[in-house]
Amino acid sequence: MRTRYRWSSPLALLACGGLLLSGCARFDNTAAGQTFSPAPVPSPESPPQVQGPGGDSGAGPGNPGGSQQSPAPIPPPQGCKDFDKAVIATCLDTVAAVAGLPGDGTTPSALAGERKSGRVLLATAGHDATTFEQLDVQATGDGGLTGLALSPSYVEDQLVFAYVTTATDNRVVRFAKGQPAKAVLTGIPKGATGNRGALASDGHGALLVATGDAGNPSAAADAKSLAGKILRIDTSGNPGADNPAPGSAVFASGLHSPGGICGSADGKRLWVTDQPGSADAVYRVQAGQQLTVPAWTWPDKPGVAGCADFIDANGILAVASAGGLQNLPVNADGAVTGKPSISLDGKGKPPTTYGRLAGMGMINPQVAVAGTTNKDGGKPVSSDDRVVLITISQTNGGQGKD
Repeated sequence: MRTRYRWSSPLALLACGGLLLSGCARFDNTAAGQTFSPAPVPSPESPPQVQGPGGDSGAGPGNPGGSQQSPAPIPPPQGCKDFDKAVIATCLDTVAAVAGLPGDGTTPSALAGERKSGRVLLATAGHDATTFEQLDVQATGDGGLTGLALSPSYVEDQLVFAYVTTATDNRVVRFAKGQPAKAVLTGIPKGATGNRGALASDGHGALLVATGDAGNPSAAADAKSLAGKILRIDTSGNPGADNPAPGSAVFASGLHSPGGICGSADGKRLWVTDQPGSADAVYRVQAGQQLTVPAWTWPDKPGVAGCADFIDANGILAVASAGGLQNLPVNADGAVTGKPSISLDGKGKPPTTYGRLAGMGMINPQVAVAGTTNKDGGKPVSSDDRVVLITISQTNGGQGKD
């Protein structure tokens, strides 16, 4: 049973996207003091404005209360055609990894990685997904292609990094469109389980690599093992120059089955999600420290995966899960200030869900992208698996209701 609570926030987290959102649904999430409503995809230079169905304004600077009219539910998909404008790619397979591509926000796009096939696709709003690269992976157990991240200098070098499972190990590879993948970091232990990994930029020109424990929980505490760690490397795979231990790639340790790693654009806040067994968790990552005290735990184990740090924009750390989007209120100092609310779980008005949300990535400070893995243990609809936009919009705030 979901706990309801009362809190106020100057912004609202939205789960709509695309350029024309007349079919996008509004979600009733008053337990979190947030309003979910249609919104155009914003750009960093243009603060988002909320536009409701039929021209009605939602909650926003000029209309703090928002429209009380509930739009009609989005029609169900027909084959691979999805009528939800937040969906920018359909009929993929187990999209465990995504990476948002830079742009002006008018036509959002992202790279999407299929865990089982190793295929990386370019997903762009209003266009069919196209193959960007094909990676060799072994998807036994929970392995395969589980992490994607752009190079910290992507605009210049056009490099993309992936976390993959091979016949012998887990590893990080890099590639550019039309060029074969090159191994960057090899020898990360592989096991029957615990092969999931995640990637992110650290905001300072290096790459962060979250590794699983390969089914051996003791490896997470073993300083000599690359398993169960957050590693910090440069784009050539060498240990970061100012890592806690000189010459070592280890940045933090104590992971078991990481689902996602994310942080603020300046790298001052870093987060990693994990499924250690007893309860799902999200940790605040600090250089050189053991990941022993979670920032938040989920005893009901909803299957936490990717994350997106919206904290500077609206005070929310968004965590993807198999049961929807977990919205954890966090202040700018990284302290959790309340219980998470849940959206996109099929309990809104009208009910909307994308099923199992997995990898997440940022397109710009107000727009994230997520992949679904409904073909891997979920209940897929005809357009699954999908790539979905998660968009926030500024409001004048609101008071939650019991």
